[in-house]
Amino acid sequence: EHDIVDSAIPYEAVWDCVTCGACVSACPLLIEHVDKIVGLRRNLVLEETRFPGELNGVFTAMERHGTPWGQPASTRLDWTRGLPFDVPVVADLASRGEDALAELECLYWVGCAGAFDDRNRAVARSVVTCLHAAGVRYAVLGQEETCSGDPARRMGNEYVFQKLATANIETLDGYGVKSILTACAHCFNTFANEYPQLGGQYEVVHHSGFLARLADEGRLKLADGEVGSVTLHDPCYLARYNGVVDAPRRVLEVVGGTGLTEMERSGADAFCCGAGGGRMWMEEDRGTRINAERTSQALATGASQIATACPFCLVMMRDGLADVGPPAEGVIARDVAEILADALEVDTLAK
Repeated sequence: EHDIVDSAIPYEAVWDCVTCGACVSACPLLIEHVDKIVGLRRNLVLEETRFPGELNGVFTAMERHGTPWGQPASTRLDWTRGLPFDVPVVADLASRGEDALAELECLYWVGCAGAFDDRNRAVARSVVTCLHAAGVRYAVLGQEETCSGDPARRMGNEYVFQKLATANIETLDGYGVKSILTACAHCFNTFANEYPQLGGQYEVVHHSGFLARLADEGRLKLADGEVGSVTLHDPCYLARYNGVVDAPRRVLEVVGGTGLTEMERSGADAFCCGAGGGRMWMEEDRGTRINAERTSQALATGASQIATACPFCLVMMRDGLADVGPPAEGVIARDVAEILADALEVDTLAK
């Protein structure tokens, strides 16, 4: 009797998977390869304690601090510093009575990247800038927020996933949260498709769809400006897993500019950035890096901006541009929320 790993499938292949789902969507026999690979990882992690060394710190950070970044919960609102308006916190609203909570349109789930990653803190500020400008009644969990558990589950640590998920569900249900808005494609997928397995039932909205709707309803006043040429990188966990393809394009459409130039691989057929499945925290040391390949595809469009709608994708595209060097000079990677926030009329920001 032989173990599947090492005999039928190489150990490295189990950990190379970015869980993008491209193999599943292309398979004529509808084989669900990703679920099988995650299952193999679960056995390696929980039964054999056999996984890439880089994940030691990640697992410990998620278990101790509730985030792969390993930062203390007390710093979860640091991204709000310098904003010209206050970001409402759910606990503060709850202290005023149930009416304040009942009036909320949504809970903005900032996510670990928005709270702790320097690049993605700018995205979180752009999201709340748009919400504030539109007069949306929202709030954040602040220090009570922890990782959604997505990285833990994809990396096979089901114990940590369930620990984080059940704690989040208890917090959300304790405040009677019905609608969750998030800018993270991974949190979006986890809340929408996996929390119901544990009893967490919520309306989950991705920020691209929410912001597009605010613009279409006339709640956001946009200035006339030139955005320039843009290409859009579709996050796998948004487009392929959940069919959200039109919303980020609608945001770019309402902003205007010289137009969207699509990459050859786009929408549900998009090429992965390389960060999914926990690969965000693992090094690639063989062959061409996945984000380098995707960056080349983006640069081939000639666009001056690479727009995306996921914090992991944003980091990977930014790093890809930096690694390319001179050919990428002047090209920047930005979240759709940043592009929209920059297009707002100045007088709407000081309300």
